[in-house]
Amino acid sequence: MANKREFKKYVEAIGASACEAMMSTYYNVEGADKEAIVKAIEQVLGAVGAARSNANVTFDKGVKAFENLKEYSKAKKDFDKKLFVKISDDFTKELDAALKVFNAAIPQNVKDEYKKAVAE
Repeated sequence: MANKREFKKYVEAIGASACEAMMSTYYNVEGADKEAIVKAIEQVLGAVGAARSNANVTFDKGVKAFENLKEYSKAKKDFDKKLFVKISDDFTKELDAALKVFNAAIPQNVKDEYKKAVAE
């Protein structure tokens, strides 16, 4: 990501899209396990909250801790890069886990209908 603001917007957009699809299924698919869908939505919202919160972590050393500004800039850039890779990986894992719970909540006949619709 280019910066924290864009990362946070990205995470919110992905989370909102996933929750919207899950809510649509919750209200429109008969026979779906509503408790499991609620659990999946909670997981998605938790992952979004954790990613946004973790994105606020800052580099804890000042310029004086380094010999020059160039070393400080390099260390800060490396820290930010590692931080956002980890946050993104954690967010993706949580989202995948929520999607597994969600997919298990959908009846098999509905899944088969979705497959037919996509194939056409």
